[in-house]
Amino acid sequence: MKKTVIIYGSTTGNAASAAQTIAEKLGSGAVVKEAGSASKSDLTDFDNIILGSSTWGDGELQDDWYTFLPTIKEAGLSGKTVAVFGVGDQFSYSDTFVNAMGELYEAAKSAGAKIIGATSTDGYSFNESSAVKDGKFVGLALDYDNQSDLSDDRIAAWVAQISPEL
Repeated sequence: MKKTVIIYGSTTGNAASAAQTIAEKLGSGAVVKEAGSASKSDLTDFDNIILGSSTWGDGELQDDWYTFLPTIKEAGLSGKTVAVFGVGDQFSYSDTFVNAMGELYEAAKSAGAKIIGATSTDGYSFNESSAVKDGKFVGLALDYDNQSDLSDDRIAAWVAQISPEL
């Protein structure tokens, strides 16, 4: 397995918890970084990149991402493998569920990355999400507010899905 960095933005700790769990399940020394303290070298020095964010307000990225998101576009991710995860509340924010994950996906895609890790929308109840393309989430969707009991299993299944490509 090539070197993997997990870069996340978290305000309440849920995305941070997800990032740590993903790193543990990946093993092999995956590096975990907060988006607020990440740098361009965190993108260029790693072959595999996992990006994650909680979704806020009307579907926005977590605050730490606003300074780092332009770096993704500047770095150019051609030749990199990227997976994304998002944390949201599918009931209280049913029209913008995990939209932040959709933003990370679009940034990585426009930077030329190979995107992996799409997952089924089965088992979720929401109206809309910019993180759904072709009937699937573009990455791993987590809802710690309403389905925290499913998070570890969802992470384990997703890591098993993406590991062969990392």
